[in-house]
Amino acid sequence: MGNGGERIAQVLKQQGVEFIFTLCGGHISPILVGAKNAGIRVIDVRQEPTAVFAADAISRLTGIPGVAAVTAGPGVTNSITAIKNAQMAQSPLILLGGAPATVLKGRGALQDIEQLKLMETLVKWSASIQQDCDIAPILEEAFDVAKSGIPGPVFIECPLDLLYDQELVRKWYTEKTGESMGLIEKVTQWYLRRHVDKMFACSAKSLEIAEKEKIEPFFVDEDDVEQVLARIKTAESPVMVIGSQVALRPRMQNRLSEKLKAFGVPVFLTGMARGLLGDQCRFQFRHGRTQALKEADLVIIAGMPCDFRLNYGRSIGKNAFYIAINRSKEDLRMNRKPELGVLADPATFLLKLTSRIQFDQRRFAPWLDRLNQREDEGERKIKTFMQAKTDHVNPLVLCDKINDAMASDSVVIGDGGDFIATASYILKPRGPLSWMDPGPYGTLGVGAGFAIAAKLVQREAEVWLLYGDGAAGYGLMEQDTFVRHNLPVITVIGNDAGWTQIARDQVEILHDDVATVLKYSNYHQIADALDAKGVLIKDNAEIDTALEEAKQTAKNGRPVLINAMMGRTDFRKGSISV
Repeated sequence: MGNGGERIAQVLKQQGVEFIFTLCGGHISPILVGAKNAGIRVIDVRQEPTAVFAADAISRLTGIPGVAAVTAGPGVTNSITAIKNAQMAQSPLILLGGAPATVLKGRGALQDIEQLKLMETLVKWSASIQQDCDIAPILEEAFDVAKSGIPGPVFIECPLDLLYDQELVRKWYTEKTGESMGLIEKVTQWYLRRHVDKMFACSAKSLEIAEKEKIEPFFVDEDDVEQVLARIKTAESPVMVIGSQVALRPRMQNRLSEKLKAFGVPVFLTGMARGLLGDQCRFQFRHGRTQALKEADLVIIAGMPCDFRLNYGRSIGKNAFYIAINRSKEDLRMNRKPELGVLADPATFLLKLTSRIQFDQRRFAPWLDRLNQREDEGERKIKTFMQAKTDHVNPLVLCDKINDAMASDSVVIGDGGDFIATASYILKPRGPLSWMDPGPYGTLGVGAGFAIAAKLVQREAEVWLLYGDGAAGYGLMEQDTFVRHNLPVITVIGNDAGWTQIARDQVEILHDDVATVLKYSNYHQIADALDAKGVLIKDNAEIDTALEEAKQTAKNGRPVLINAMMGRTDFRKGSISV
């Protein structure tokens, strides 16, 4: 059956894993070599968080838990923020962490820490492999746990001595240290032989990898469907807000998209659900969500809680009938108890719901007219700010031109604060799973890992990585990864020489810009130094040419980074950063 690293690779292969993301380390070498030999593509990155972010994004795009392998100690601790981000975003992934040899645990070995305790609050489940026959069952359980119920990350600790060949490990532990041994040495050797016997005590039969049954579809209560339909039929001003949890079943997204487009109920999309309805659906709205929720007589929130994004439930009008659809009991009732709480997978439920009926286009005409007026107001506001004179490039003009340049198969990754928030109002994702952001944790630094995964999964698609200049600092070295692994991502840095999202509040309230000021750095030169293509934009007139050059460069197989020197506008004045 091979060594432990090879057996881990066999399980991953059977689970449908095509990629493993890593930063190399001595504790995990057999896993990486085993994966390569099994036909799993090993993508080595420049920092551990990128590996975990990439695994997270693979999960979101395919529904198959992504896999990252990191070395013991610092490799594991460097992964913590990315693991927490996956937990908050409800992304199923597997983190394989190296560990010192079992016999050296707790004895001061290199990079030996209490990794399981460290991970307790960050993952759905964690386990340490203690015998060779643990490998397949633990990994199979890890995949099941990661995908079941409310998905999330799982951590598996892989001790060094269980990854190598049994013969080599026995040699390590039982090799004589001299011509003759005293009593203490003899006892030590006896103990070590016994320890190795226990580690490799499994029969060939017990090492076989079990065939996995297909996961049954999620259950939907027909009474819940009928109750929701009945409420919509009597409503005059219904509105739906659809969040990231709806995207947890990627294979369902295209069908759900078509049904929702024909359903006839107005929809606001957020998080990973952005793009679900394409860029032309007449029932999708991007502006005036808060007012719509205040005025609606029926509010359906599917796949997200009433957290800060919905003003902790206060955005919903007091007289509205509130329906929540969520996999999580906790999220169903967070901050505001619904009149009807549906505990179900939102995508499955909405597909059932929208398959029952299509409402006549005139059914909600007065309500749709009001929503369209606000939509027009939002677009006029954007156009007004696009006319504003700024130093260098106007950020709204840049976003508008990126939107025009994007191909029909584009995937957009947003990593940043003020620039990405502006882009979210202007860019129109082209289809399901075509917009990716960190999720409710608001983590900076996800961009490179997400872009890597997007380009691996959708090789022919245009992948646009949008950075604020602050967020770019977390991942610029991954341009090297893009180059080495032939991932022609188009990166755009909205460079306004500051942490503008934070500065908006801080300067207004505290009258001090301390720690929020950056400089107009030549980020494009970093791309050139790493053998990607660097492009500089200094004013609006240069945008079209630069975007066209970037698209052609990426089409020819070379990553490209646009450093867009931007000014600032008051478009997001008054936005909060906490």
